[in-house]
Amino acid sequence: MRERVFLIDLEFDDGVFVLHMRNGQNLLNLDFVRALNDALDEVEGSTGPCSLVTTGEGKFYSNGLDLPWMLGEGAEQMGEFGPLLQRTFARLVSFPVITVAALNGHVFAAGAVLALTQDFRVMRSDRGFLCLPEVDLQVPFPAGIMSVVQSRLPAAMLHEAILSGRRYDSSEALAGGAIDAALPESEVLPRAVEMARGLAEKHRPTLVALKRALYSEVLEKLEAAARRAERAD
Repeated sequence: MRERVFLIDLEFDDGVFVLHMRNGQNLLNLDFVRALNDALDEVEGSTGPCSLVTTGEGKFYSNGLDLPWMLGEGAEQMGEFGPLLQRTFARLVSFPVITVAALNGHVFAAGAVLALTQDFRVMRSDRGFLCLPEVDLQVPFPAGIMSVVQSRLPAAMLHEAILSGRRYDSSEALAGGAIDAALPESEVLPRAVEMARGLAEKHRPTLVALKRALYSEVLEKLEAAARRAERAD
């Protein structure tokens, strides 16, 4: 297994893996997504009942793509990064254990998509926002990533979030159906762990079959997008 270049720590306690993203804004680039997949490999390779919680630290859960890296040293690695990101999102959508995102801070752009790939979301109520700003960034969603957002957000919120680029605080995200709970900072991770632990006994093969059936179109579009990105490289 590769050394985790960025600080992604994985701990296990009483049936719950907690994946801590500890790289500041947790921007998504090739090394970060590789490290994320290494951690997912550990969870998937475990035996016995379990579930997974992901969280960041401080102000950010994830602030999206690492644009400076993409426009600089990462430009020559986009042929690997693009397909890997799409397949990582697909992996999380169909992950064989229950996943809960503990949103400790800002959830922005591709970081919001990362949160939406997971089964449930608990958001900090006193600070932070959820935002899909692509309309203002002038970057249309690829079809596969758009399908993730479409599958998770109710129609009214989906329309507004995509076309306005609005920043939703926790009460607005809860009312819109994007998250499952909004709590003070100190309670976010404990509640996410509690939710995850309550679902840790679910049968893995059944979970995978159900998720793949529920989100077959999402998974097909993500995989198709990954293949197109590989051919374009």
